[in-house]
Amino acid sequence: MADTVEIRWHGRGGQGTVTAAKVLADACLTGGRHVQAFPEYGPERSGAPLKAYNRISSKELRMHCPVLEPQVVTVVDASLLDSVDVTEGAKPDAVFIVNTAKDPKEIREKLGAKPGQRVFTVDATRIALETIGRAFPNSPMLGAVCRVTGLVSLDHLLEDVRKSFGKKFSEKIIQGNLDAVRRGYEEVKEG
Repeated sequence: MADTVEIRWHGRGGQGTVTAAKVLADACLTGGRHVQAFPEYGPERSGAPLKAYNRISSKELRMHCPVLEPQVVTVVDASLLDSVDVTEGAKPDAVFIVNTAKDPKEIREKLGAKPGQRVFTVDATRIALETIGRAFPNSPMLGAVCRVTGLVSLDHLLEDVRKSFGKKFSEKIIQGNLDAVRRGYEEVKEG
């Protein structure tokens, strides 16, 4: 990946998209990188489409604006593919990571991904239901982003997930999220 990596997350309110961007930033910060993580909300209600952003760099970050030309586009809710142009501004070599049970080749076609752009899928909602017991796809998506980008090691990410969630949740919920991150990392597929 480049010196500075820009990530745009697409999700819906209540799915943990903003939390995922913050946890990724924390893990990269702990790893010695300069980071930014910030949301962009429309109507602040559960289910409303939203975007979150990350900038991760080996150099100091001085830019403070939305990510307009992402190298990585993470789609936490595949239903947004029907209503939001998630490819807008994506770099010619962008990576798309989509939460869906569909095959990556089918999603590549739906996105109209250009040659040079890579498309990955992971069934993050199913993983979350099986590990956490609720449809919070953010943890499996974090695992998938970790695997695809290599921005942070899986062990480092797991450590930061434990730290982040440890203040608010029971050990059972924390363990479920750690398992979800691991499975997202292991089950992401490229097409």
